[in-house]
Amino acid sequence: MNINKYTLTFFVTLAALSASFAQKIRPVDRVNPWVDAANSRWFFFNSATRPFGMVNLSPDTGVNSDWGSGYRYHSDSIRCFSHLHDWQLSGIPVMPTVGAFNGHKGNQQYGSRFSHQTEVVKAGYHKVMLDAYQITAELTSTTRVGFHRYTFPESDQSHILFDFSTFLGPSDTQKGYVKKVSNQELEGYAIMAPTTRRPKTLTVFFVAVFDKPFDTLKGWRKGQLEEVDKVIGGEKTGVYVSFKTRKNEVRRMKVGVSLVSEEQARLNLKTELPHWDFDKTVADSQNDWNSWLSRIEIEGGTETEKSRFYTDLWHALLGRRIISDVNGKYADMTGPERLIKQIPLGADGKPKFNHHNFDALWGAQWSLNTLWHLVYPEVTESFVNSMLLMYADGGLIPRGPAGGNYTFVMSGAPSTPFIVSAYLKGIRGFDIAKAYEGMRKNHFPGGLMSKAGYEHNTMKGGGIEYYIERGYVPHPLTNIKYGYHQDGSTQTLEYAYQDYTLAQMAKSLGKTDDYNLFMKRAGNYRNIYNAEIGWMWNRTLDGKWGAPVDILRYDNGWEEGNAAQYTWFVPHDVQGLINLMGGREAFTNKLNTSFEKASEHDFVSGKSHDKETLEHLRRVYINYGNQPCMQTPFLFNFAGAPWRTQYWTRQIIDKVYSGISPDSGYSGDEDQGLMGSLAVLLKTGIFSTSGGTTPKPYYEISSPVFSKITFHLNPQYYKGRQFVIEARNNSATNVYIQSAQLDGAALNKPWVWHSTVTNGGRLVLNMGKDPNKSWGSKPEDAPESMSSHP
Repeated sequence: MNINKYTLTFFVTLAALSASFAQKIRPVDRVNPWVDAANSRWFFFNSATRPFGMVNLSPDTGVNSDWGSGYRYHSDSIRCFSHLHDWQLSGIPVMPTVGAFNGHKGNQQYGSRFSHQTEVVKAGYHKVMLDAYQITAELTSTTRVGFHRYTFPESDQSHILFDFSTFLGPSDTQKGYVKKVSNQELEGYAIMAPTTRRPKTLTVFFVAVFDKPFDTLKGWRKGQLEEVDKVIGGEKTGVYVSFKTRKNEVRRMKVGVSLVSEEQARLNLKTELPHWDFDKTVADSQNDWNSWLSRIEIEGGTETEKSRFYTDLWHALLGRRIISDVNGKYADMTGPERLIKQIPLGADGKPKFNHHNFDALWGAQWSLNTLWHLVYPEVTESFVNSMLLMYADGGLIPRGPAGGNYTFVMSGAPSTPFIVSAYLKGIRGFDIAKAYEGMRKNHFPGGLMSKAGYEHNTMKGGGIEYYIERGYVPHPLTNIKYGYHQDGSTQTLEYAYQDYTLAQMAKSLGKTDDYNLFMKRAGNYRNIYNAEIGWMWNRTLDGKWGAPVDILRYDNGWEEGNAAQYTWFVPHDVQGLINLMGGREAFTNKLNTSFEKASEHDFVSGKSHDKETLEHLRRVYINYGNQPCMQTPFLFNFAGAPWRTQYWTRQIIDKVYSGISPDSGYSGDEDQGLMGSLAVLLKTGIFSTSGGTTPKPYYEISSPVFSKITFHLNPQYYKGRQFVIEARNNSATNVYIQSAQLDGAALNKPWVWHSTVTNGGRLVLNMGKDPNKSWGSKPEDAPESMSSHP
């Protein structure tokens, strides 16, 4: 095992944790938040947060940018600690300081250098020494409350500031407001400016309470200090409380947050954190995380592999956050006015589900659809209900909402396969008729398929009318860019897949006409397959093939990818794509050649997002730093070469999703758990190319990293207690399946039914170092797709 300084530091910490707990190392103890932290996007890094928590309280070493901000491992200074790090959400930055106050001069002045040598980072906890002030800051949280513990030096001038004049992550702070409730409590709000993606302002309300009284409250406005009686508000403002401290005096602060009101922030605080026991809150957070992470139990593998696995799973439960309050109140921003509404309550008086904030479900068919629906079905159900809440409020099921706003991020209707997959797997705790109605609307003019990325004010960039009339979306569509991601060929492929998925729900609901309509549209992918070049390609408004042909050119009809990558994007009809390419052998050879070329650059277009943006690095056949290629190694299972699936998935894991270095780990845009989820699936050896949207969902099998994986199933949704995958004789070299048994009977197919898994049982894979090219290779062994039955 290659031991670098990051690995060594982490395992020293792990050993210390093990000794202090004097117990078996838990999954939560293996989580390493520093993985890929050198390349952080605003919402990527997490420490003091809960699963899907509204609050992600962590240090900001960078501000004023969506990319390159938040916590960046190689930065040497902390600007502030802020409470929201989410898709288009930010707010409530604070900082403890000592000495002459200079917070009004900006975070470049009041920030502090720090060292990783005195830093402790764990799931649910962050500790760091602020060198400029000799203050030890410790952070933890509940779902909606940030909890701070600061150990101060002796000083006559100790302070805690709240800065409402700074630009955090994706947006500037338009205005701030703070009111002194008492000498131990403040309340107020920050109005965060609109962004290209989130078109309306976002108001973040807070209540801050202190365990000891402060002596004075003062503030500043536009860089100038001013006296504060009880209230200050307006542009470029801030406040600070001051007090004297003895050496090593501890001051604690709790900050409740809400997107509804100060009263709701106070309710969140009192409900979730009624006490002042910081250590108890850390322990509660760790136990909370451990409960979630323990649903997948692994045996075998190296310590690094175990650590990375639970870090990947942790990421899968992080980025897509709760934005409703503890009693179910939420802010509806879908219309012209901000409205406060209520999530329905259950018999226990608690909200039936949470309202959520998340980046697009674009690409989630290959990650969240499989992982969440199987392991966390209650999360799936909450997200479906959250999307239907927005449909009731604003008339559209969203692609990716931000703070109650529609953002129209990315393209297509990726919520359709997410919801359909849930329905087909028996996750049905939502209004099924309303869900179908909303999804169907999105597949016609006036729905999401009418809108390109961030197309807020028009409905032209999606090209759905052309798709319906001609069977493809032309590229270029027009000389006007109505939105981002206006890439007709990608839109054609997405719409065809999403139409197929909706057809399956239509069939289940007895909607025969809709089924026939959407199944016909599902074949539209064929209209952009250029047989002369053997790749998918752009078609122009006049129906001709685009020129010149360059299958490696990024964008140019292809959303965050190119034609070489998108040619394989037919998740619902791999057999149909095989037929277009001339049969199994031709298909396999072309795909394998793509992987051989991609292996030369480790299957990515750069090891970080800043590299991924370079044009020459984008000219690649396969890119595992983004979503469009996630399914590609599993396509061999459909073409009679499962052994190649087993080989290439292990190669991808090794080159892209291994190790615990801060300098790499996701090789691009982790996108709020999509890559973490994918890594978990690759390492457990199951996947779903169709996103679980075939009439009877199934999982394809690859080569798991661990010798034993146990999925502990939620009994409220699935009757099986657990499903076990056992890989015998498994190792870094023994990556090939020699034979398999399912519940004691021989299994000769490289896939299993979803219902088989959820009914509970055991899959045994006998591994070896040489491929068994006959296992699962017969045509009748292939997983089912749309053209399997002519």
